[in-house]
Amino acid sequence: MPWKPQYEGDFPSLGYYLIDWMIENLAAPARYEYEPFVPYKEQEDFLINFYRIDPTTGRFVHDRGLLGRPRGWGKSPFLGALAIAEGLADVLFDGWDASGQPVGRPWRLTFTPLIHIAAVSEEQTKNTWQPLQEMIREGPVIDNYPGLEPMDTFINLPGRGSKIVQVTSSARTIKGAPTNFAVLDQTEEWVPSNGGPDLSQNIRTNCSKNGGRTVESPNAYIPGELSVAEKSAETQQLILEGRARNEDLLYDHREAPANTDMSDRESLIIGLRHSYGDSSGHPDGCVIHTPPCPPGHVDLEAQISRIWDPAMDTQKSRSDYLNQITHASDSWVSKIEWDARHKDIALDVLGNPITVDPIMPGDVITMGFDGSRGRERGKADATALIGVRVHDGHWFEIGVWEQPKLAKNWSPPVSLIEATVDEAFRTYKVVGFFADPSGWTGQVATWEARYGKRLRVKASQERPIAAWPRGRDVRMVEWVKRAHDAIVNGEMTHSGQPSLSEHVLNARKRAVPQGYLLYKAYPDSPQKIDAAYAGVLAWKARLDAVTKGIGRAREPKKPKVLVMAD
Repeated sequence: MPWKPQYEGDFPSLGYYLIDWMIENLAAPARYEYEPFVPYKEQEDFLINFYRIDPTTGRFVHDRGLLGRPRGWGKSPFLGALAIAEGLADVLFDGWDASGQPVGRPWRLTFTPLIHIAAVSEEQTKNTWQPLQEMIREGPVIDNYPGLEPMDTFINLPGRGSKIVQVTSSARTIKGAPTNFAVLDQTEEWVPSNGGPDLSQNIRTNCSKNGGRTVESPNAYIPGELSVAEKSAETQQLILEGRARNEDLLYDHREAPANTDMSDRESLIIGLRHSYGDSSGHPDGCVIHTPPCPPGHVDLEAQISRIWDPAMDTQKSRSDYLNQITHASDSWVSKIEWDARHKDIALDVLGNPITVDPIMPGDVITMGFDGSRGRERGKADATALIGVRVHDGHWFEIGVWEQPKLAKNWSPPVSLIEATVDEAFRTYKVVGFFADPSGWTGQVATWEARYGKRLRVKASQERPIAAWPRGRDVRMVEWVKRAHDAIVNGEMTHSGQPSLSEHVLNARKRAVPQGYLLYKAYPDSPQKIDAAYAGVLAWKARLDAVTKGIGRAREPKKPKVLVMAD
């Protein structure tokens, strides 16, 4: 019988079965006496989504998953339970029952299960391995599945050669291993220097060859370290932008609100309740479900004590406990600072929400442009056209052009870019336009001839549009600093569009005699910053416009008062 939805938004999933299976078979770890392992509701939600089935093909919708939560939330026991289930339970789609619901079969009926608990160090694998062993040894599963043998360094599963094993070796030693499921633990620490990206690639290749899947469980990563967790976040961004060839990643990362004040107890409690979700031990329960789930196991007061310890680094506290993706030490701005200026959550100096009107045709704006000409080797720089509305300092993308992932010898679409500039001048009232002429000398000269006379603010009297970001214009140091201060001090908002945000957070500070300029993390880095420089140029043009009194928001007209004669 084919599957039919029972209610709006319903979809078929083996996750409902797995929730019951875990409760019936596994012991909750770290208990004095036996208790069943009962997933939190948000863990149930992950299971239901990860085991979602496409009713037309019978395939899983997601081939890989990411579960990003703060330290102490309970990722390791949960993913240990998931690894056990993959080795024993009916986790492969096997058709529909009489009521049209999906049913499964275990791996051992078609394939010898090999489950990997992977990390880049032995210490990391213990995070999942220790609770996994306890869940088996203390739970009914040990009696329900004859042949299950939990050993110290591996788990024998029923069936010849079936195992759950720890993996901490190099990528080469596991290449080709017939894996059907793997947990990739703490992938924020899987970086090029320890071989993490190669290891993850081999594990995922091994699993995909056998129809298997992977789940990674990072804490918040530091941008610019090129970790596996960061790469997964970039993949999710490509999916959101519609630029990914595959959309099979279930990306479940939750962090505290960007405006969480680490020094204010009430704000910090709200942030911790959000990041810890159902595991929060707050007496009022969780803040992510309605009605709230009962209090969980995490003592928030103990977390606050650690956060406020003078020896604790603030950035690390944000990463560990609020699960906030912060910044590298040489970042131009932090993710927290940037996210706090998003139009949907930005606050004024008094802490009141800021209302940001949509960008509309006819708005008075300034524009900034930073272009690329492509390259034969490596990933070409991007080309970006960024707008800033003058009266409220709102940043938004007009156009960002980047080399597609698999493209070679790419060059930016010059005709399309020129058409976009023309369209911007027709759509908005552009009062200032600053552009980096590097590689675009002809186009910038054409724009100056076409639009220069109508611009009310100019990069210079001789060149109304041309501005040189790196080295040739000493004013650029000041321009970069003023854009930075506007972001940090809450003088602007932004649209939250993906490329603009990504480029701003990629930008790194590099010292020059007058101060600092913006650069990529390293010369051949695939992480681009061109929209950040375009934003700097547009912001400087906006400041010049404000100085001249251009583009101020119009005051509403006062109604006329009619005075009646006696």
